[in-house]
Amino acid sequence: MNKKAPAGNPSRPNPLPGCPMAAAFAAIGGKWKLTLVYWLAHGESHFAGLKRRGTPITPKVLAEQLRELEADGLVERVVTGPVPAPVIYRLTPYGETVLPVVESVRVWGEAHLERTHGEIAPNDAMSCMQPISR
Repeated sequence: MNKKAPAGNPSRPNPLPGCPMAAAFAAIGGKWKLTLVYWLAHGESHFAGLKRRGTPITPKVLAEQLRELEADGLVERVVTGPVPAPVIYRLTPYGETVLPVVESVRVWGEAHLERTHGEIAPNDAMSCMQPISR
């Protein structure tokens, strides 16, 4: 599996051909992908905004995760002008089809935090407590 798939690549190879679960995890699996899709469900953002919001995410990992989401057609990268203009990231219509999955995972995670007495995010920027409504 090519983790550095170039933009415009319609998809990366399924690591387990014929397995829908493997295909799904290839597209949305990863430490930050679901969280990035969740944040983008609440509005488009530029790279620096996502970086600020996800402080524990290194810029390298953030760029890789966004590049993979873009390669799978879930996220769109919009260049707003000549360099150094900010680049805007937003969900594609195809990316919006994964929102029910993201919301289900968020709801399950909320119940899991309550059950295990887990910590709530220290600030609103990193919080994932707001439901996705689309």
